[in-house]
Amino acid sequence: MSYLIYVAGFGSGVVLFLWLRDARIFYRTGLPGYRSAAYWGIVYGAIALLGFQITYFVADFEVLGLGLILLALYLLVNRNKEKIWKDEGWVSRLLGTVPARRANKK
Repeated sequence: MSYLIYVAGFGSGVVLFLWLRDARIFYRTGLPGYRSAAYWGIVYGAIALLGFQITYFVADFEVLGLGLILLALYLLVNRNKEKIWKDEGWVSRLLGTVPARRANKK
């Protein structure tokens, strides 16, 4: 068993965490950019889990599995999302804590 399995597990966990963060931000704000990111996060999470399974079960294709995880992470982070933070700290950004305001309400 290679150490790359742990790297793949951590990368898959990061992809799933960022997807859930985007879903939480969409739920609290209703912004359409985060809605799209939350929907596409399901696909990217599946790609990351596929990459983890390839890394774990197929010993000869560890690099392919890690490449899929990196691709999912790259696609998840590089989405067109609105800027919602102004002067918040890194913990607020990491956890996705934003003021609860709905974009479609007055």
